Amino acid sequence: MRLHLCVVGRLRKGPEKALVDDYLDRAEKTGRALGLGPVSCVEVEDKKGGGMAAEAALLRRALPAGALLCVLDERGARMSSPDFAGQIAKWRDTGRQDVAFAIGGADGIDPFLRAEADFALSFGAMVWPHMLVRVMLAEQLYRAASILAGTPYHRA
Repeated sequence: MRLHLCVVGRLRKGPEKALVDDYLDRAEKTGRALGLGPVSCVEVEDKKGGGMAAEAALLRRALPAGALLCVLDERGARMSSPDFAGQIAKWRDTGRQDVAFAIGGADGIDPFLRAEADFALSFGAMVWPHMLVRVMLAEQLYRAASILAGTPYHRA
């Protein structure tokens, strides 16, 4: 099952980009034997300042055809890491070929795109900068692959 991060904003060189690249590489290497991957990241940018609606249109174009859409949103499901790993395994085991994780811009996900989503995931009640959410999601994808592979990375 291919995993896609469809995100608003471009990460320039810096610690966030280094972390995202490292965790996505680890997720792909660990997940390969589990039927997870490749992992890709598509960045979109609303250069005209059209707000959430314009960002949503760009995100929709970035989504692979037929992909399950999971939006990152503070109103979404709050899951433990093992539960998240289980959800990914369920999607894979039910024959999903593509899962796209959408992360909105500074104002979040457009309500219409959120309504179209198959799943909404939250990293808690706190609001996180969208660039950090990307790092957190990349780490959780690696953690999920590690949990499914039975490696000692997750110590709960």
